[in-house]
Amino acid sequence: MLQENITDFLDACKQNNFPARSLQSLSQRLREFDASFPSTALNHVSLIRYEHLMDFVSSGNASPHVKKQRVWAIRKFFHFLKVQGVISDNPAKGLPYPKIENKEPVFLCLAELKKILFFCLSQSGSLEGLRNLIIMMMLGFLGIRLRALTGLNVWDVDLTESILWIRDKGGITRSVPLPQILCVFLFPYLNRLGRISGPLFLSKRKKRITERTLQHLFQSLMTQLNIRKHLHAHLFRHTAATQMNRLAGTDLTQALLGHRSRKSTEVYTHLNDCRFAQYMYTHLYHDREDGHE
Repeated sequence: MLQENITDFLDACKQNNFPARSLQSLSQRLREFDASFPSTALNHVSLIRYEHLMDFVSSGNASPHVKKQRVWAIRKFFHFLKVQGVISDNPAKGLPYPKIENKEPVFLCLAELKKILFFCLSQSGSLEGLRNLIIMMMLGFLGIRLRALTGLNVWDVDLTESILWIRDKGGITRSVPLPQILCVFLFPYLNRLGRISGPLFLSKRKKRITERTLQHLFQSLMTQLNIRKHLHAHLFRHTAATQMNRLAGTDLTQALLGHRSRKSTEVYTHLNDCRFAQYMYTHLYHDREDGHE
């Protein structure tokens, strides 16, 4: 019943440069929604009521996260239909998002982060080891998302200005200041790569590093260092947010993480009360006394 309307909606989303993951989610949930109506039940989208939407959202013993995706897709879809004049009243206007229990974010404490970094430093004699050290530093200091990390190219690193250019969610390109300690290791790494273009991080097969390769790296670190926490990119993102918030406050943390909304950043503002900020200031930023100016 809704196939033509869904196609028109998705085409409009593509023209407005919706991210690929958002398009995939919208398509999946709206196809599910269309399939939830028996072919003889309704013959036009204008006959759909609020009760129909609520029945769909809660159908199939769906998890809160799936319900949230369904509500998001339906609200955007019916808003589009209203704007296009397909329907006169929007039945999804007051459709509530489900309540999702907030989990306390997990992050690496000082001892765990130092353990990982010093181990990677001990393995940095090889090009692969140096690559791994830089990856861990970028994740732990800058909070870069996994896809942004794997998408980095050599020309995204500007050591003259100490800036890293990353492509974030929604295809947005933004710059992130590089801590001096990262520049110290990036300089020999780029020299050893011996090129000015192409992927910044390569696999053993000399191809762009993949998310699976990084998962293997995380697993190897967990095993070799006997770390009980499950290592993944978002864990390091929480760690970077923790230290930045303790050191510089929410505004700069928001800038570091690339959040559009302050509310997204506020998830990180209460995380820990350890002396993380002092450690990061002493060891990771400009240390004049050690001559790393």
